[in-house]
Amino acid sequence: MNPARLELLRGLFEERIVFNKVLGLKLVEAGGGKGRLEFPFKEELVGNFTLGILHGGVISSVLDVAGGLAVQASFKDGDPFYAMGTVDLRIDFLRPGKGRHFTATGEVMRPGRFLCATRMELFNETGELLAMGQAVYRVTAKDGFRDYSV
Repeated sequence: MNPARLELLRGLFEERIVFNKVLGLKLVEAGGGKGRLEFPFKEELVGNFTLGILHGGVISSVLDVAGGLAVQASFKDGDPFYAMGTVDLRIDFLRPGKGRHFTATGEVMRPGRFLCATRMELFNETGELLAMGQAVYRVTAKDGFRDYSV
């Protein structure tokens, strides 16, 4: 992915999508149908206050964003930023969301003209796999796209 497109994608995911700002997501890399996001632990993201672990909804949301990033990272440099939405999302919670810093990865498993299938993973700073997921995203067809690259 060329640097200009990466910066547009970074602005979209870090600034334009306000919920991602609330989560503290930072785009680390994207290209070739893969993406990686990082975020720090924040008290506002805790689900179980006695254990101080991430809320399951935070984990699900972050993995959903990582899958969406992978889809956007699968488009060619000349393509617009297509409108897209989650059609199906499945999350497997493998360990409690303990950690000080987290990394979420996404990868397109099957690209398609209208639907893209992805696989996502969430790790803490020690490399423990905390959760994994699969998702399908609906991508707007080329004749009816809305360009979000502004």
